[in-house]
Amino acid sequence: MYYSILHKTRFRYSAPVSESFAEARMRPLSEGFQRCLKFHLGTSPNSTVSSYQDCYGNTVHHFDVPAQHRQLTITAEAIVVFTAPPRLPRSLSPEAWYLLDDLVAEQDVWDFLAPSHFAHPSPLLDALKDQLDVRRRGDPLSLLHEITGRMYRTFAYAPQTTTVDSLIDEALAKRKGVCQDFAHIMIALVRPLGIPCRYVSGYLYHRVEDHDRSEQDATHAWVEALLPGLGWVGFDPTNNLIARERHIRVAVGRDYADVPPTKGVFRGRAESTLDVGVKVMPTEAPISDEGVLPAVAAPTPAEIELEAQQQQQQQQQ
Repeated sequence: MYYSILHKTRFRYSAPVSESFAEARMRPLSEGFQRCLKFHLGTSPNSTVSSYQDCYGNTVHHFDVPAQHRQLTITAEAIVVFTAPPRLPRSLSPEAWYLLDDLVAEQDVWDFLAPSHFAHPSPLLDALKDQLDVRRRGDPLSLLHEITGRMYRTFAYAPQTTTVDSLIDEALAKRKGVCQDFAHIMIALVRPLGIPCRYVSGYLYHRVEDHDRSEQDATHAWVEALLPGLGWVGFDPTNNLIARERHIRVAVGRDYADVPPTKGVFRGRAESTLDVGVKVMPTEAPISDEGVLPAVAAPTPAEIELEAQQQQQQQQQ
């Protein structure tokens, strides 16, 4: 399966800012059953974009916009090919717990076993753990299937009830949240069992017949657990799914703090607003950026003249 992906992010500032420094994790991964065939990241205003690979194998693009501006748009375009992975069994043998312990002892997976900023113990998490009977029993795979399904039924998907900075107690108290919350809660439940678990940031290709709860014009998040004989297996508690060819992986980390699609700083005294738009489509359907982000009214002549005067005054100082 081939996908075209268009991901646009726009920052708007209440007053001109003199410089923006930012980094982006938007290039889909090339590993396993997924390959990123083409990728381009551009900015408006224009900038020189460089990249490096972080400690988890994610591609990080970074740039500096030195000119004064009131708006910054980051546009990422990608072509990804996905080969359908083999179907998972419903369960493993009970001896899989011992095989998992041997696997953990052989691999450097400490980062995905320890508590992290967004995925850590709390009294509310302990209460959920008791409710869902999260303990070593049966086998690791069947237990993860069960936790995924029970989280889907226990928590409501409700956009705008939490923010990207929300800790898990907020969603635990409300029993609702978004994909980021679902992923963090599941990770915090699973790691104490000795199952390495990591956060995945990416996209989900939506079809009408799938009835996904998550939003189709946004990024998505789910969980990957390391299992003996299977490697890293994706579980999507938001939609009660095993991650397969509709789940397009962009970055992995301990939690969201390691893999935000964009983060940065700017120089100036201004408030900022953020708009994000995502389109994921089969390549047979041409992709257009129309409607990805809402239209923004062009600056008036008076606003343009005022901004020019401000720039001229700064140059004379």
